[in-house]
Amino acid sequence: MIRSLYSGISGMKNFQTKLDVIGNNISNVNTYGFKKGRTIFKDLISQTTSGASGATGTRGGVNAKQVGLGSQLASIDTIQTGGSLQSTGNTLDLAISGDGFFQVADSDKLTTDISYTRAGNFYMDSNGDLVNGDGKYLIGVGSLILNIPTDAQSMSIGQDGTVTYVDVDGVLQTEGQIELAKFPNSGGLTKSGSNYFIESPASGEPVIGAPLTSGLGTINSGFLEMSNVDLSEEFTDMIVAQRGFQANTRIITTSDSILEELINLKR
Repeated sequence: MIRSLYSGISGMKNFQTKLDVIGNNISNVNTYGFKKGRTIFKDLISQTTSGASGATGTRGGVNAKQVGLGSQLASIDTIQTGGSLQSTGNTLDLAISGDGFFQVADSDKLTTDISYTRAGNFYMDSNGDLVNGDGKYLIGVGSLILNIPTDAQSMSIGQDGTVTYVDVDGVLQTEGQIELAKFPNSGGLTKSGSNYFIESPASGEPVIGAPLTSGLGTINSGFLEMSNVDLSEEFTDMIVAQRGFQANTRIITTSDSILEELINLKR
């Protein structure tokens, strides 16, 4: 009886974690570049009350008798599938079609403390440097900061990440090329908040290069990548998690009722 009580508790904890992940997914349904999470469960150790035996010349084999002791959290996966692209018409809004990530960092840490992101809403600061909403610099090929003169007439970004602009004299100039990063296991990246991922031992070391090379993908100027959260899927999972939580609470109340009957045997 005690085993069923603790099995129910383990199930409740797991489904609460699943609801937490679902809630985070839904809250970021409109977050640019967000990658949804997925909760995976596995069973706990099973108590063996009778071991298995093999067949003999006169009698067949017997399976083991085991009682499971509940469930536990196996993993919380980050699903790195691409989100849909939203047209904005803004040249500095960039979306990646492929597996690459933008690289951003502070000016003094362009090679040591790099964050990776799929959110491509970039801006020009007062010096003409390309930065994101947190002021981190977009890294170009050669670990360079990309800069557009403040008196430039216009600018454009090609699918290969090449940044060009028309200077004050009307001459087309090339500033540099955006550099992307790709990981052997992108699902192993660690979320650090603010739409950033950081490298981890599970992700492996990044493959660095220009767009259109090494499977890094292409850059689409004038678009932003939306979250890959599917609301219909999340609400369905929410119903499943809610019912699973309720079923585990019923295990506890039923076990409690039987314990009460046992206690009442002695009047």
